[in-house]
Amino acid sequence: MTMAKRDGLNFDRSKKKGAKSEAQVREAARKPVEKRQAEDRKPAAEAEINENIVVGRNAVLEVLDSKLTVEKILVAKGDTSGSINKIIPIAKERGIPVIEADRRKLDSMSAGESHQGVIAYVTPYRYSEVKDILDKAAEKGEKPFILILDEIEDPHNLGSIIRTAELSGVHGVIIPKRRSASVNSTVYKTSAGAVNHMLIAKVSNLARAVDELKEEGIFVYGADMDGDSASFATDFSGGVALIIGNEGKGISRLLKEKCDSLVSIPMAGKLNSLNASVAAGILMYEVMVQRLPIEE
Repeated sequence: MTMAKRDGLNFDRSKKKGAKSEAQVREAARKPVEKRQAEDRKPAAEAEINENIVVGRNAVLEVLDSKLTVEKILVAKGDTSGSINKIIPIAKERGIPVIEADRRKLDSMSAGESHQGVIAYVTPYRYSEVKDILDKAAEKGEKPFILILDEIEDPHNLGSIIRTAELSGVHGVIIPKRRSASVNSTVYKTSAGAVNHMLIAKVSNLARAVDELKEEGIFVYGADMDGDSASFATDFSGGVALIIGNEGKGISRLLKEKCDSLVSIPMAGKLNSLNASVAAGILMYEVMVQRLPIEE
């Protein structure tokens, strides 16, 4: 059998019955590429949609209790059980349209998240400015405690970090505009509503933001396994900006160079790394404990 090879594809010249033509083979080879390109475009579109929806009963109740504007609420047809009985009366009292929708539509909108029969459309999350975070600390008469997240891309991690930040007295969180998870439905749900009580600034340049904080007399600490000092031995009593790095790469080189000190978390096990949200939680609580008033 004679075979010819063109552009990496083999074509059978014996022309057996049922064999595909060269054009057919090329068309078949093109389809996976087109499919991959379509899939590459899909996440961006979904992310844009998810910026404006909140999924799940508790998350929707939290939004109704926040300052965000709820435009409308979709409820699965025939589902009026449990806390949906709380959501519907509140929505009607505030003049928010409640629309029954097919459960399959809710499934497609929630992108795999458990919607529990309810989705709310909200105005996009209103981000703060770095100045707002500094002003909040000043109003409370406290030294600034700021969290800087360097390319935290998993929205579950972002939501968990924001939840812990709110509980540990952080005045605000700074995230980059690019290569970072934004406040979307998953973040709302994972944070258990903490995003409604936390100032979050989205900046175009983290390095510049760090410089501005240092000009305000804030000491910048970076979380790093090869840190200069252990977390428990570090003095966090002054104004603090704590940088947590990407889940896989850690803190970027430029930001690491701008840190006043690198802080490590002691570990006794065989593994040498922690999930970003866990590492952030350990360090935030260390800062909080040092700031608590000592009762005599």
